[in-house]
Amino acid sequence: MGILYAMVARGSVVLSEYSGTSTTAGEIARKILDKVPGDTDTHVSFSQDRYIFHVNRTDNLTVLCMAEDNVGRRIPFAFLEDIHARFVKTYGRAIHSAPAYAMNDEFSRVLNQQMDYYSNDPSADRLNRLKGEMSQVRTVMIENIDKVLDRGERLELLVDKTETMQGNSLRFRKHARRFRTTVWWRNCKLMFTLIIVLLIILYIVLAFLCHGPLLSSCF
Repeated sequence: MGILYAMVARGSVVLSEYSGTSTTAGEIARKILDKVPGDTDTHVSFSQDRYIFHVNRTDNLTVLCMAEDNVGRRIPFAFLEDIHARFVKTYGRAIHSAPAYAMNDEFSRVLNQQMDYYSNDPSADRLNRLKGEMSQVRTVMIENIDKVLDRGERLELLVDKTETMQGNSLRFRKHARRFRTTVWWRNCKLMFTLIIVLLIILYIVLAFLCHGPLLSSCF
């Protein structure tokens, strides 16, 4: 087996444990609990002969396992994360006040099953690799989405500017029409005034030539 021992504890209070071999793993595990700070989330490994003790402490709940040194760290820590999630989901708030070994009768069977799965089932490692690949894909997708959103914001900004330009163009056209109309009326008034002035001048000239305002000598 790859994983030989597992324990779940709150601080230094052991809530459940299971050993797949007759070793002193339990005694060593309790010593490790005293070494790991209780208020700090920790992911750490300790070596003991040809065994490695892996520790995952999150929110004062410690999940610990002992594995053979050739197993590496990926599978043991995947096992610890799995056990942590199962334990919290199963017992919830009871974790914070349960006495020692309160969950041992029930949860030790879960420890046994998952130790066997992560130690002997090849799909466990493939599953962990798949999780890592999915995490990378998720990161890439988030980056791509951010870029799309950024382009979308730029596009919205461009649309806003285009709409503003269109609005300004319409206002310019209206002002241009009004200006042309105003100029046309001014020209009409000017032409009308010039015609009247010319008629008056013509009348004055005729009146002078015809010796009177009635133009009697000319008709």
